[in-house]
Amino acid sequence: MESFSLILAIVVVTALAFDFTNGFHDTANAMATTISTGALKPKVAVAMSAVLNLVGAFLSVEVANTISKGLVDETGIRPEVIFAALVGAILWNLLTWLVGLPSSSSHALMGGLIGAAIASAGVGAVHGDVLVTKVLLPAIAAPLVAGIAAMLGARLTYRLGRKADGKAAAKGYRAGQIASAGLVSLAHGTNDAQKTMGIITLALVAGGALAPDSDPPLWVILSAGIAIALGTYLGGWRIIRTMGKGLTDLQPQQGFAAQTSAATVILASSHLGFSLSTTHSVSGAVMGAGLGRRGGVVRWSTATRMFVAWGLTLPAAALVAAIAEWVCGLGDWGTALVAVFLVASSAAIWKISRREVVDHTNVVDDEPEAAGVVTQAMAAVTPPPAGVTGEPAAAVASSASEPKAPTATTTV
Repeated sequence: MESFSLILAIVVVTALAFDFTNGFHDTANAMATTISTGALKPKVAVAMSAVLNLVGAFLSVEVANTISKGLVDETGIRPEVIFAALVGAILWNLLTWLVGLPSSSSHALMGGLIGAAIASAGVGAVHGDVLVTKVLLPAIAAPLVAGIAAMLGARLTYRLGRKADGKAAAKGYRAGQIASAGLVSLAHGTNDAQKTMGIITLALVAGGALAPDSDPPLWVILSAGIAIALGTYLGGWRIIRTMGKGLTDLQPQQGFAAQTSAATVILASSHLGFSLSTTHSVSGAVMGAGLGRRGGVVRWSTATRMFVAWGLTLPAAALVAAIAEWVCGLGDWGTALVAVFLVASSAAIWKISRREVVDHTNVVDDEPEAAGVVTQAMAAVTPPPAGVTGEPAAAVASSASEPKAPTATTTV
């Protein structure tokens, strides 16, 4: 019983560590456009987002129930399986953060859980209908819906404000951006914090500490909310720079349209219990808003790398989690080995990130002095597709005001 209690405590701590990485990995979802257009100072933006993420965690438990009750069969799932799932999700989050790619923390968690469950109990442990209807279909639909809504919204704002004074309109939309960014932060807490609640609840059920079909206890909701808020305040500056400067150039009108569209999609999905990727929604909205302005651009070289990362998230996290589960199955020493590997890998990634620092002081620079590691890692992970001349990520970021390479941009 003592050994079991220890592994359950390890799972809870690891789940909160994932929630923390989710926070700083996804800060860009709410605040990248607000920071890039100058509506808020970087540190103020992440502080505001952190508070609203915490508030959002208390608004619903529908997504948590999708994970804890619907995605995998609770019977036969051991705490070690959930630990292995979290290992896969955390490592993928850290790798994509290192290279500045806005991939989905949600899908990393889903992939890790699926891979570990299959390695432990076979394919039958995963509920395929839930996976398709509440994970895969929203993954495809969310960025499309948010992108189209943002494009139409941006065009509408420019049409309605074509006779207004430019400076006054920009100031008004910056104020609107602050409100819409707050809504996205609230939506992120409502959707993403619940995923950690769901995984901890599943662990408690698997360990016999909770009855099957239980909702998340209050302490789980509170701890998950605090963890994601702390991670958000830390600020995922690498991904903020990619989302705010690397994908497209946004004016306040476009930023307002992007954030409002994304928040609407995320909140609606949370209400329906869909385990939606807020990253997919916001990225789609940013690209849609970029195309919503006459002369607007989307840098498809950066977008292509992002799409490849999206496609790799589920299988990559699943593979790592499946291997981790196999090692954990060798006994207590196997679980300890996986834990040591997770800590050592996380420390190595952090150390590499210190070679080229991106923080609140240079996140909005058009020509960041230090982008070598990020550029090389992005190119190594996702080379340009055949027939496309992809620009290095640093060149894309540094040419934010010069959209003239036809192979890397599309003008509408």
